[in-house]
Amino acid sequence: MQRAGLAALMMSTAAAALLSGTSAHAQDASGVVDTTGLPTTIEEGVAQDIVVTGSRIRRDASDENVPLSVVDSQTFADRGYISASDALNQLTSNSPMLNQADGSGEGSGSGQQFPNLFGLGAGRTLTLLNGRRMVTTSSGLGDAQVDANIIPLGLLDRVEVVQGGGAAVYGSDAIAGVVNYVLKDSFEGLELDGQNGISSRGDYHTYSLRGTAGMNFAEGRGNVAVDVNYASTPTLMFADRPLSALGRLTVSNPADTGPSDGIPSVTELLDAHFWEFNPNGVLFNTPAPFTRFLTQSNGTALQFDSSGNVVPYDPGTSVGIPFSSGGQGFPYRDLAGLRTGVERFTGNLIAHYDLTDAITLRTELLYAHTEGTEIPQGQSRTILNYGTYAGPVTFTINNPYLTDQAKTVLSAARPGFSAGAPIFLSKYFYDLTPDNQQTYETDTYRGLLAVEGDFSAGSHDFYWSVSGSYARVEGSQRRWEVDNAKYANAINAVRSGGQIVCGINADADLTNNDANCAPINPFGNGNVSQAAKDYVSVRAGLDYTNEQADFLATIGGDVIQLPGGTAKFSLAYEHRDEQVSYTPLAANQQGVFGGGTMEVAQSAGYNTDELSGELLVPLVDGAMNVPLVRMLEASAAGRLVDNSIAGKEQVWDLGLRWQPVDGLTLRVSRSRNFRAPTLAMKFSPTTTSLGSVGYDPCDADRINSGSNPSVRYTNCLAAFTANPGYGVGADGTNAGASAATRLAGFQDPAENFERATITTGGNPALRNEISDTLTYGIVLQPSFVPGLTISADRIEIDLKDGLSAFTTEDFTAACYDNTNPDPAVCNAFSRIAASDGISPGGTILAGTTTTFNAGVVKYRGEVYAVDYTFEAGNIGAFHVGVNATHNTLLTSSVTGENYIRTDDTYEKPTWEGRFNLDWTKGPVRVSYQAYYLDETKAAYDATIETNPNPLLDSNLTHSISMQLEAGRITFRAGIDNFTDEEPSYPQIAYGDILGRRFWVGAKLKM
Repeated sequence: MQRAGLAALMMSTAAAALLSGTSAHAQDASGVVDTTGLPTTIEEGVAQDIVVTGSRIRRDASDENVPLSVVDSQTFADRGYISASDALNQLTSNSPMLNQADGSGEGSGSGQQFPNLFGLGAGRTLTLLNGRRMVTTSSGLGDAQVDANIIPLGLLDRVEVVQGGGAAVYGSDAIAGVVNYVLKDSFEGLELDGQNGISSRGDYHTYSLRGTAGMNFAEGRGNVAVDVNYASTPTLMFADRPLSALGRLTVSNPADTGPSDGIPSVTELLDAHFWEFNPNGVLFNTPAPFTRFLTQSNGTALQFDSSGNVVPYDPGTSVGIPFSSGGQGFPYRDLAGLRTGVERFTGNLIAHYDLTDAITLRTELLYAHTEGTEIPQGQSRTILNYGTYAGPVTFTINNPYLTDQAKTVLSAARPGFSAGAPIFLSKYFYDLTPDNQQTYETDTYRGLLAVEGDFSAGSHDFYWSVSGSYARVEGSQRRWEVDNAKYANAINAVRSGGQIVCGINADADLTNNDANCAPINPFGNGNVSQAAKDYVSVRAGLDYTNEQADFLATIGGDVIQLPGGTAKFSLAYEHRDEQVSYTPLAANQQGVFGGGTMEVAQSAGYNTDELSGELLVPLVDGAMNVPLVRMLEASAAGRLVDNSIAGKEQVWDLGLRWQPVDGLTLRVSRSRNFRAPTLAMKFSPTTTSLGSVGYDPCDADRINSGSNPSVRYTNCLAAFTANPGYGVGADGTNAGASAATRLAGFQDPAENFERATITTGGNPALRNEISDTLTYGIVLQPSFVPGLTISADRIEIDLKDGLSAFTTEDFTAACYDNTNPDPAVCNAFSRIAASDGISPGGTILAGTTTTFNAGVVKYRGEVYAVDYTFEAGNIGAFHVGVNATHNTLLTSSVTGENYIRTDDTYEKPTWEGRFNLDWTKGPVRVSYQAYYLDETKAAYDATIETNPNPLLDSNLTHSISMQLEAGRITFRAGIDNFTDEEPSYPQIAYGDILGRRFWVGAKLKM
């Protein structure tokens, strides 16, 4: 939509307002606060100025210069939210973070949840608590993010969301916008609250318990309140839901004849399995992933059963590398968990005391403990990883754990086995470590002390505040790994003195003995002894600490009385110190597992001094009788930043509000915003591990897709021409064939399995990213329809030098989709020149994950809101809310030449909408919500030629709840997604994968 589209936007919205007029009467108690107004303090019928997120100047709550969305505490009760993240995920301008795996084989994440406005990335939305910055809770290559799970719900008054910019007022990270959690000013009494939920499938139990207490003291001059809260949501597996249980992926389509035949280049493979391995163990005569190398008896492949005997094995149908459909291989859906489970405990104290009538002392204390549990890829020793630490188990007839039946069957299947020839066991170990879970724990501490007040000088009124805060996050990541050296000792089992022992303890070399070594029985699932498990297992992970000390001083008030009203100002000075440290555990530092990389502990810090100012100038008001100008107001803000590691920066914000007639306001804002690289981005320690590489642009399944398919094909073809071993299989397939033939049949196994060595770490060369933001819109509040507010705003964001977490997939796409790629980008990964006997030549075996100044990000879209509160006689009070986001462009580019668009895809569909209807009569309140996702594409460039399911159907979910006040107790119950609507096939993230869920709760007030 171009600038000229503003007129059409305003006209259509104005027409909607006029058509919606009724004779209904407004009422004050709305459970949902509209997007253009906030609760105000009313005294003798006059609205008092307050501070609203987006500015530090006190003003009327309805005078926002930018689009503002608000979720109040009533909405939390209506919807049964047990975390602030639940509310964020229902904002149409926010891209939800669901703690959910994407189906690629990667895990479901840490359990931390952050706002991500307009899909620009979680690090480009600033999080505040009561208008002040918070310490980062995440680690790794992460952005400066604050986990919504640490926010105390019992003392949460509302969540204010500024959509578009905010860096001139608040500093770094406010590019897409600002999320401000506003706590209650005071609380009196005692509340006990509990809620329990379950899905219609009898799983996904959720729990929440809360206690909030507060009291006034010193004859009302002070108040102190405390809130404690416990909540939990469970882990979930792919097999637990119908759509995710399908085990769907795509493979090369043999029926495809070309790029314009209307036949997809890839086809669906359902019930996908890794036929090369399973938990009992699949047997190979030769260590290569081809069915002809399977150990066979009379043409039937063989495997172990759980007792250690050898039995027939069914590899499935449509067998390729590494997948088949069906069979007894390892199910693709079991490779990782679907949802991360989260437990959280929060404790919060707020207090204030009026030292005088004009000076108030405040304090805020916060503690939060969160624990996320995910099911990542586990321990496997397979034929796919032959030649690495994760290669198959090699055994001979002399292994003492072999049963007589196994020896007989295997000797008949491979005659050389009886003479000492090896057989290769390819398996997934469920029993090699104590468990297959990765946990993420954080303990967050924050203390704030503030003094604020008001004073007058002559005819001018002023307000000021001085605050200091210290916050600390102590985080840990834990998982079980396998010590490579101890595994090598334990897997070599021999019989000595009538007992099965480790070979190192039975040979002639006494120097290599290890009394703790316990031998591993690898044959069948569940046969590894506890002693062997204890011997080879090692605790791996990372401890990290984030610290923030912040000093903030502000002053604001009246400047001068102008004909149009009183000009107002605000000045702020902020000094902030940030420190971060990473301490890998001993096993990580020693490099005893995985690829053997020895990780290094690191620490770093920075400080920043920032000065900001704002000016609000009323140019015209109604008393001046200017035609078509009931009100005209200009605003300006600026910020000077001096960051010790990112340098100096200047950002600004200019705004204008114009009211041509009563009830109609036009607004526009232009701003420059920035984000500084975080300590984690710059100084995160370097680690190396095996991993998958995501999509390989030169894979036959991807060669005709991407942002520029013709350039991709040309570059890949050039690489295959220059490297005659690329595309040649382990069995010699395509040897001597043309580059085009080898490219057409190339399948990169590193796409879906951990075959590549991935180096992850910080990037000290990073610089600030800069964005320019333009918002303009209209607000309608017609006097002939009391209680109705309609707003529509256009948002345009242009970002350069963007800080982005880049994976191997990103680097490969940037390399092959660019006509003149940056050598540094193409050097971030490497391929094997020829087959290693397992993987075809050209397989990516080394990649990089780091933060990169990624070039350009552009966003275009609009946000719409309708909020209507009215009474209908004796029927009761109604509230209607409609919120919609129209995404017309979201594109990014690594180099500034080739763009990847994610608008009109499942990541950011063209339209997202939410409809709320609330009815209140006496002690009863009923709330209904519908959430809509537009029909969209699987990828922006998806066509029937590149994807068997290029379009995703629209998705509509419905939820309903009821509350009943019975004296001091309020009962509530609800059904989320009561039609049990699944995500739109086949994308498990486009909709609600959890399905129908029931919840009940009660709140006791005393």
